[in-house]
Amino acid sequence: MKTLLLSGWLAILLAVVGCVPPPQSGKGFTLPEGDAEKGKEAFVTLKCNACHQVEGIDRLAVEGEQKPLSIPLGGEVTRISTYGELVTSIINPSHKLAGGFQPEEVSTDGQSKMTNYNDVLTVTQLTNLVKFLQSKYELRAIEPTPYPPYGY
Repeated sequence: MKTLLLSGWLAILLAVVGCVPPPQSGKGFTLPEGDAEKGKEAFVTLKCNACHQVEGIDRLAVEGEQKPLSIPLGGEVTRISTYGELVTSIINPSHKLAGGFQPEEVSTDGQSKMTNYNDVLTVTQLTNLVKFLQSKYELRAIEPTPYPPYGY
């Protein structure tokens, strides 16, 4: 009986410990709501438009640029990036490199060529920038694949 009771308590203890997120978890992390208009200002102020193309914002001409890099942001997508994914893309751009490009176009030795803004970007600019970028995406429904009627 004692062994059964001890086993029960051990099972409960393991279940509780298993529910506690590890210290590195992002669980519980939330930034304040941003302002899209101020995010647009931050996008231009930080010269994000030197490499990123967003509808409604002119590209910034960069002197001496051999082949202008133009990474589009926004538009119709079948999956909208989460808030956390956008924050991560800004503060840790090497986490996931831009798709659709040759690695050497967007990275050097596996590290993103994107400027690291972590020492100059305020939290307010970050939240505004994320709000601005989120406003530029439009969810497009995936068209179902047409199949012939059953029995053919």
